[in-house]
Amino acid sequence: MLALEKFWQKLKGLGDNTEKACGTESTLSLETVAFLQQLVGELGCNARLYQTALTHRSVVHDPATIGMVESNQRLEFLGDSVLGMLISEYLFKSFPESAEGELSSNRAKIVNSKSLAGFARSLNLGDYLILGESADYHKIRSSESALADAFESLIGAIYLDKGIKAAYDFVIHHIIEHVNFKTIVAAEHNYKSRLIEHTQSNHLPPPLYTVITEIGAEHEKSFTVSVSCSDQILGTGTAQRKRDAEQLAAKEAMERIHLTLS
Repeated sequence: MLALEKFWQKLKGLGDNTEKACGTESTLSLETVAFLQQLVGELGCNARLYQTALTHRSVVHDPATIGMVESNQRLEFLGDSVLGMLISEYLFKSFPESAEGELSSNRAKIVNSKSLAGFARSLNLGDYLILGESADYHKIRSSESALADAFESLIGAIYLDKGIKAAYDFVIHHIIEHVNFKTIVAAEHNYKSRLIEHTQSNHLPPPLYTVITEIGAEHEKSFTVSVSCSDQILGTGTAQRKRDAEQLAAKEAMERIHLTLS
């Protein structure tokens, strides 16, 4: 953990907003504060960080709050990196016999939006999202993309507020000790890795993913992505996250490949 702490101190340069947040009052409800304290302990002067972690991008695009509120997208970026590193460390130590490809595959199963949304639902995180007045509340609170983003953002906030050890403890408790963790690791749904393995074993160029369309408002976009190899489109997929659309495209590609080989 000491090596991790030193490594993440460099990334913590992104946490300059922590100083700005300290001393800045949040507008979190008492119910939300109690929920967060149950998860992470006392919020201290960084309550604004957690407010940002729960703020869906629909708030930013509301006419009444444009330019006044920050969404959780930057924290999601940080949390994604922190989570990826912590899960990588856990898998590296827990599966000493696993090769790099298997470790990568297992990590992808854990940190994809479907799994993260499942962890978020276990916490009822959707109930505490801060949404714009014009947003579809029911749709967003149950949205896989919104829940996954908020979960990663929360990890980013914990890291900035309390450090890598607290973030690791949160990941252990709410991901690795989750009742579905072993099932997720055992599942075989990392289609991108399987497609790469197929192209490598058959001496083909690596898969190329291309965004075909982006549809919808900024806070409710839908991406359609194609995957091709040797200039031949093998599959397409549509999702609210590019990475998930890529997985769906790879899934369709693998299904077509299996049909061809069978």
